[in-house]
Amino acid sequence: MRQLVHRTFALWWVLAALTPGVWAQAPTNPNLNAQLLVAARQGDLPAVQRALRQGAAPDTRNRLGKTALLMAAEKGQMELAATMLAAGTDVNLASLEKVTPLMAACYAGHAELVRRLLDAGARWDGTDRMNRSAMVYAAGQGHAAAVGLLLDRGVGVDAAYENALTALMWAAGQGHSAVVKLLLARGANQAARDDRGLTALDIARQAKQAEVVALLEKP
Repeated sequence: MRQLVHRTFALWWVLAALTPGVWAQAPTNPNLNAQLLVAARQGDLPAVQRALRQGAAPDTRNRLGKTALLMAAEKGQMELAATMLAAGTDVNLASLEKVTPLMAACYAGHAELVRRLLDAGARWDGTDRMNRSAMVYAAGQGHAAAVGLLLDRGVGVDAAYENALTALMWAAGQGHSAVVKLLLARGANQAARDDRGLTALDIARQAKQAEVVALLEKP
């Protein structure tokens, strides 16, 4: 019995070494799940499809808690993401840092993928461990198309996030004039203040974002 236990553990360590990052979650077939994660990390769509056909679990996650869908969202791989959604992956399953596929797509600015995830039921009201939302990611990175999609789905244009910062403040501080224009067109409140008492204009001035300052100073 002792030898059998030792052999079992030895085999487990060999598999772990060959497939780094695989996070055990009572899979039906650990080898196939590992293949799925490796294929997703490499962006290998045929290999992902093959692993799924053979029985890999769609919600398999690596040691960072990332699913194949989340990896696809990070890289903007629409076909791979569509494959995982069709396979039944939980669209809201987040990483250990609480980053969802929607947040990842918003951060990277993959607008069409943002749309597809929202259509699949992705929640836009969650936050990661840093209390950043999908809107914060989109506005802070200057992705106006993603910001527009989120607004269309019901995100409040004046919603406040960590430190009472609005999307307008995030965009203003980073100098993203296209996002600032969009938010102003959607009725963003320029008089809103963060927890320091600063408006978006104050933040833009401090950050020396001249183009945004000019936009916010317009009557």
